Amino acid sequence: MSGTVDLNQLPLFVAVADAASMSEAARRLNLPKSSVSRGIAALEEALGVQLFHRTTRQVKLTTAGANFYEKTAPLVSMVRDATHNLPEQDGTPSGVLRITAPPDLGFTLLPELFSRFALRYPDVTLDVRLSNRLENLVAEGFDVALRIARKLQDSTLVARKLNGLDLRLYASPTYLSRRGTPKSVEELEGHDFVVFRTLAGELPKNIKVKVQTDDVFFASQAVRTGIGIGALPSFLTRGDVESGAVVSVLPKWTKEAGSLFFVHPRTQHVPRKVTAFRDFLLEHLRHHPLCPDAP
Repeated sequence: MSGTVDLNQLPLFVAVADAASMSEAARRLNLPKSSVSRGIAALEEALGVQLFHRTTRQVKLTTAGANFYEKTAPLVSMVRDATHNLPEQDGTPSGVLRITAPPDLGFTLLPELFSRFALRYPDVTLDVRLSNRLENLVAEGFDVALRIARKLQDSTLVARKLNGLDLRLYASPTYLSRRGTPKSVEELEGHDFVVFRTLAGELPKNIKVKVQTDDVFFASQAVRTGIGIGALPSFLTRGDVESGAVVSVLPKWTKEAGSLFFVHPRTQHVPRKVTAFRDFLLEHLRHHPLCPDAP
């Protein structure tokens, strides 16, 4: 080989071999015949061999050309098929959407949302990891993270606030029948509380911590059993309130508990499956906010 092969010349070579004609190959490729001819000449020079016998009527592969065709034609075909069958090439969301989210969302809000999203976008496959860890989206190959926080720290990621979250007081009817129902913040003093550790600072003073945990879903289940009063995100208890498993205590008492953020890696071309999922969540939360007073 006398030079570097330009890979862009391989489709020209295969087209000429298939058509047995420079003119026909140029027509199929929608290129001037002179461009095809120059490309083949440059390829032959780079390889240091003659690839075609040329006559006024047709071109025919030489022995070296036939050997080269046998090895390159499948590659050109594979590249052509790959570029014509990329996910979302037609603008339709498709492919695997890898999502990480905290378990409390996964056990409450997300199953129904994922079901509706899957019906709307049948070409998207959801791959979901539930974890309280702040996963490295780029290193671990995630498309999206749903995160609950007051403020996000990683400026290398793109974050969109989806909805505000509130904190309200709940207890089981069993607990309230045993200990009485507080009518004011002052009457909370001495009551047993189930405390989600990261939100402990939002609670009234002089309460009695009976259970402390770093898992908000566990906290909500503990409140159901009647251990004590819990300050919980209202979206997490909505089903229990509707079923009567827990009731609201001091309904006017509420605290801001951060926001739900949609986070994805910063890329030049955001996949359609990602923007479709974001827009789907925004649409849903506009009609079904996570808390009644969500902005």
